[in-house]
Amino acid sequence: MESHEVLRNAFKETSPKAVASELGVSLSLVYKWAQEQSELGSGSKNPIDRLLQIYELTQHRELIEFLAHQCGGYFVPHADASEVDTSHYLPATNKIVSQFSDLLSRIAHAASDNSITPDEAEDLRKIWNRLKGHTEGFIRCCEEGNFERMHQDED
Repeated sequence: MESHEVLRNAFKETSPKAVASELGVSLSLVYKWAQEQSELGSGSKNPIDRLLQIYELTQHRELIEFLAHQCGGYFVPHADASEVDTSHYLPATNKIVSQFSDLLSRIAHAASDNSITPDEAEDLRKIWNRLKGHTEGFIRCCEEGNFERMHQDED
């Protein structure tokens, strides 16, 4: 999906006039953000495109993490499928199970005194995000067909 389509969908739920008023920009500009940019002059570089460009220029992932946090979520990047060992299916699944087990163990340890400190919560968040990233890489390998080679190696 393109950024202008995301905005067009968002404007189905929210009044473009209200957005323009709150941001202090013209209504026509807000409508242009929801149009595809073309050489004929329609569309305009929208805020999503600009944020993406800032990220691409800085490569500062905290920008994306900040936005996700402000929206009540967390940014978990797609793992590079090439980082996951695709030579064997079983070791890859065992690694995910092992990491999940480690997370559960740390949760149990942190909660053993019936409270979880901010440092413990931060540690749990890091482990959870790492697990989600690794699992995402595994799933992407599956989607990309990278496990086909494993079956050939077994023959």
